[in-house]
Amino acid sequence: MVRHGPAEPRDPARWPNDDRRPLTTKGRSQTRRAARGLAGIVSPADRLVTSSADRAVKTAKIVAAELASAPKLETWAELAPGNLPDPIFDRLRRSVHPGEEVLLIGHEPTLAEFVGMALVGDGVSVVRLTRGGAACLDFPSGVKPGAGRLVWLFTRKQLSKRDV
Repeated sequence: MVRHGPAEPRDPARWPNDDRRPLTTKGRSQTRRAARGLAGIVSPADRLVTSSADRAVKTAKIVAAELASAPKLETWAELAPGNLPDPIFDRLRRSVHPGEEVLLIGHEPTLAEFVGMALVGDGVSVVRLTRGGAACLDFPSGVKPGAGRLVWLFTRKQLSKRDV
């Protein structure tokens, strides 16, 4: 999973609908560099799924451009800003086949709560995903709360350093 890259500050005058708030120019560049590092460590993704918020969609497109073979981009309402992690588990169970590699692009605190629920069975933030940061979870016995295993966790800066 990847948290969207650095976005413009919240500003209801400019973006009355916060879902329209974009990545900054610098954020796009930083996200591109992190995505190059990410592409060097992730397996080819079978699915690339994002929130419909502009900043997440742009992040997903940047990641897709860096992957050797990117699947078609999907949008899931479950990844929208402010959602709880439970619906993400439900959607994964309903629509993902065993063994599929799924790359989720979304927001905080939802993603950190998803990691917490995956690892300890409760939707508490046990990790901090920086903007443009990423985490890899494995579910060896099926996608359900408490059944996940954290494989790795990188900040955007750590991913960018892998881009060499």
